[in-house]
Amino acid sequence: MKVWRTALMGLLALLVAAFALLWFLPARWALPWLDARLNGVRLQDVSGLVWNGKAARVLSARGENLGALQWQLSRMALFGDNRLHLELHGPRVDFIGSMTGRQASEATWTNVQMRIDLDVLGAGPMVLGGWPRGTLRATAANLQLRGGWPWTLDTQVQWQDTVLRTRQGNLPLGDLRADLRAVNGVVEGHLQDDGHGPLHIDGRLQLSPLARRFTAVAAPRGQQPALSRWLAAFGTVDASGVTHIHYSGGLAAAFPGEQR
Repeated sequence: MKVWRTALMGLLALLVAAFALLWFLPARWALPWLDARLNGVRLQDVSGLVWNGKAARVLSARGENLGALQWQLSRMALFGDNRLHLELHGPRVDFIGSMTGRQASEATWTNVQMRIDLDVLGAGPMVLGGWPRGTLRATAANLQLRGGWPWTLDTQVQWQDTVLRTRQGNLPLGDLRADLRAVNGVVEGHLQDDGHGPLHIDGRLQLSPLARRFTAVAAPRGQQPALSRWLAAFGTVDASGVTHIHYSGGLAAAFPGEQR
């Protein structure tokens, strides 16, 4: 009986020690585990605890310094209740936001503020006949993800100094902004320019995992031959030089609640 009591006390002491180690785990000890889950992004000069830590440098997969990172992770994550706050600040990237959820693809983000120079993302795929560049800013009071897709969303996006890099040269588009809302996985938004740039555009979009739609009127301000040719590829141009864009696509012919 005494042997069993001794073994039980030894096991209990081991569990307490392991729990204490997790409670005060240095962030640098968990660095190999973190690096394996960051898709090529690396943390350098890590300090603090796993629960409240810092990284002096965050390096992209291309080796570019994105800035300094701070995070706070609730110890309730040990019991499956993840509560994470992130702050990343650098010359070309800023991000602040808080996340709750068991996994990233099923999380809720709140009080998100983001700024990113799109050059940081590298070449990437072609969009609208080129590679988008400029500075993207976004704020979101609430963003709920399901399967990685926005299920609920309330955000404002600004795209400053927008340039589309094409094989024929750079195509300046000016400053654009969009207000986006999502309910039950259907994203709706209003896109427009700031009223001063080379491109006038006023459009509305709808997006879901199965369908997408974009309608807009767009025209160059002043004599912009390259911009006029680019716009003509997306819709019908009327006698006044305005392009009428009507695009829909995806696996579904209609959005939820619409008649086919």
